[in-house]
Amino acid sequence: MRVSRTQAAENRQTVINVASRLFRERGFDGIGLKDLMKGAGLTQGAFYKQFASKEDLAVEASRRALESASGRWSDAAAAHPDDPLGAVIGFYLSGDHRGEKMDGCPIVALGSDAARQGPDVKAEFEEGIKAHLDVLGRFIAGNDCEASRGKAMGILATMVGAVTLSRVVNDPDLAQALLDAAAEQVRDAAAA
Repeated sequence: MRVSRTQAAENRQTVINVASRLFRERGFDGIGLKDLMKGAGLTQGAFYKQFASKEDLAVEASRRALESASGRWSDAAAAHPDDPLGAVIGFYLSGDHRGEKMDGCPIVALGSDAARQGPDVKAEFEEGIKAHLDVLGRFIAGNDCEASRGKAMGILATMVGAVTLSRVVNDPDLAQALLDAAAEQVRDAAAA
């Protein structure tokens, strides 16, 4: 059955969206094309009409996940203009975000996987990290751009590390303590 160009474009976007979520849940190598396409409601044969390879899809899905994550930060900040960093800390370093395996931070979910991928996937993560740093930089802007950039890097590293650690422990009290400690450190770093 032939598919219209419009439908093919919609199918491609559906596959990218589904892959963005499933890769975050299972990792790049944790799901095969058959299951990925099934999750998108399509056949495996349709995959090669849309993408050159699984790596091609990984690049697109990474971009989508990182843009979504950066957008969530901007949305949280816009909803609380009086304390944009506090708004980001509030959702990012929360138990709810800790549990968001499919929709949570792709840097946390896929960071170690991305480090083992090709340069195109790494380039998407680099751009996504820069976008997060830009958002943080707007929250903590000071007179010294280099110092503000360094502070943003430390804050992002602390937040990503805290969510990562909170996800790898079984004890929910320890997980929450890690998130709370990071929130305190980030607020102190931003105020310094």
